[in-house]
Amino acid sequence: MPHLLAANLAATGNPALRWMACNACVYLLFRGDTRTAHNLARRLHQQWRQLLGGDDHDVLAIAHYLAWTYREMGRYSEARDLHQDTLNRIRRIHGADHPRTLATASDLATDLRRLGEVEAARDLEQDTLDRRRRVHGPDHSDTLASATNLANALRALGELEAALDLDQDTLDRKRSVLGPDHPETLTSASNLAIDLRELGEAEAARDLNQDTLDRRRRVLGPDHPDTLTSANNLAIDLDRRGDLQAARDLHQETLDRKRQVLGPDHPETLISANNLAGVLRALGQVEAARDLHQDTLDRKRRVLGPDHPSTLISADNLADVLRALREAEGNS
Repeated sequence: MPHLLAANLAATGNPALRWMACNACVYLLFRGDTRTAHNLARRLHQQWRQLLGGDDHDVLAIAHYLAWTYREMGRYSEARDLHQDTLNRIRRIHGADHPRTLATASDLATDLRRLGEVEAARDLEQDTLDRRRRVHGPDHSDTLASATNLANALRALGELEAALDLDQDTLDRKRSVLGPDHPETLTSASNLAIDLRELGEAEAARDLNQDTLDRRRRVLGPDHPDTLTSANNLAIDLDRRGDLQAARDLHQETLDRKRQVLGPDHPETLISANNLAGVLRALGQVEAARDLHQDTLDRKRRVLGPDHPSTLISADNLADVLRALREAEGNS
């Protein structure tokens, strides 16, 4: 990898080297090295587009991966815009059912969901899933990826039973096709645990989250973004069962790691900050909770915008803490 990154790939006229460069971006993304992947993809996209034009096969491929890095960095609007442009070009060149068209449509749907445009995300992912089932079959890895994304949209819309059924089916298929420790299998396990928790099956959710966290730590390492997602989810389970000290400790550790790995303003970091603030309040540390909620809200307004669902959740949480502080002062 170091020799590949050091090569002048942006100026190469060799299609095989351009293909290797795209694969390097994918490898870096799966490893969790988003910053290096972004820097490489941005440089390649800018120069390849100048040399080859916006509709070139390799330019469209690196555009797809550059948009992916934007999403992983929490820059959802930039990811959406680039995925939309790429989808328009690929659909015009290859047609609506081409695998690359469907891959880009699925990624665009994820961008829309992260931006809070959940109904649009659901509709696009449902169409993509239907097409992938017809083109690839129900057990193809791309089909299973779309099923995962559709379940995420259903959950965000409150359709929890439908999300659980689809997540369970997808997990069973991924375990059979990819194996129990594959990163994509673990994504489905993590999602199913959320469904279980939201439907009141707290013990089953905690056990599945613990198993998934253990596997992700072993397979991906303790600082991988997916591992940190599992740590956050397990901390929520601990909070729900009343184990507040353990929840606080795990939320604090996860927040510290996310700040280091993702940065203080990344949406996933802000989710952990919000969760830690909630536990602090439950522990009676109301002023600390207020300060953290205020900081989190300020960052969400700047990063996500004032009307994003996650921003509104933080606004409600801060208002609730401020109300509690006023009542405490009135009773003193």
